[in-house]
Amino acid sequence: MQKPLIDKYGRHVSYLRVSVTDRCDFRCTYCMAENMTFLPKSQILTLEELDQLCSAFIARGVRKLRLTGGEPLVRRGIMDLIHDLSRHLKSGTLDELTLTTNGSQLATYADDLARAGVKRLNISLDTLDHQKFADITRRGRLEQVLTGLQAAKEAGIGIKINAVALRGQNEDEFSRMLAWCGQEGFDLCLIETMPLGDIDGDRTDHYLPLTVVRERLEKDWTLIPSNHVTPGPARYVSVAETGGRLGFITPLTHNFCEGCNRVRITCTGTLYMCLGQEDHIDLREILRENDPALLDAALDRAMLLKPKGHDFIIDRKGQKPAVSRHMSMTGG
Repeated sequence: MQKPLIDKYGRHVSYLRVSVTDRCDFRCTYCMAENMTFLPKSQILTLEELDQLCSAFIARGVRKLRLTGGEPLVRRGIMDLIHDLSRHLKSGTLDELTLTTNGSQLATYADDLARAGVKRLNISLDTLDHQKFADITRRGRLEQVLTGLQAAKEAGIGIKINAVALRGQNEDEFSRMLAWCGQEGFDLCLIETMPLGDIDGDRTDHYLPLTVVRERLEKDWTLIPSNHVTPGPARYVSVAETGGRLGFITPLTHNFCEGCNRVRITCTGTLYMCLGQEDHIDLREILRENDPALLDAALDRAMLLKPKGHDFIIDRKGQKPAVSRHMSMTGG
């Protein structure tokens, strides 16, 4: 391994999230506007460039790689990239290659993902109600996602369900979702909505603090503090009645910055050191110089720019997003 990536606060960056596309087959209300203008394909990194960037980070000590979007499985040729990146699993230089997906394409790709060495998936699923699902995603079908989940489960892939807590939309479902995840053998992770990108509407209408959600769940379930830790930002408890795990991602009520080991690359090759800050480095042009020393130097500069934490606020009506770019651009 070359010199590890360590920021000015002594945090070792060992986790890379890479958006392979800003496109998605859903239009989730908290994520993007219904009539999105997506980037022209000419601005998107090629699969070969994505491989080169990921490999450069792995050479500098990244041990976990997550592919995101948009919806990563709608990217043409995505399985070629995943199979190519799996060589790092085989060599032992990468511990985990995984994806965050809405599950819509899993029925097609689950077996192939398992063969490529993908052992876990994060599935974005905010409701088990068919009509609510259609309303939140604007164009998704719950049956399609559930079929994909079953295909992934049968392929031997571990599943974590990610649900965004939305006041007035799904807040009455979390106990049911926790029971369902227990029956299926899935972990569940609840997420506070984040002020990223302009959407149709005001996020304060649906912001639901997870402190409130946890208090409600504890009326039905025994939540036991857990030592389970992942490279991500979730804090976990064990659910005594199911034996499963429940995670909370709380960027607003209790930020998770002190132990942040993550950076993100957009599908255009922009490296963001923090989801909630605008400091960035454009790696696309550096990458196209085809000089590994220039790329290494850019990664060193990035470590000096990584902030101590984000500044998410979502407590005032009409407040502009903390960050103008959409989650689908940066990657979840």
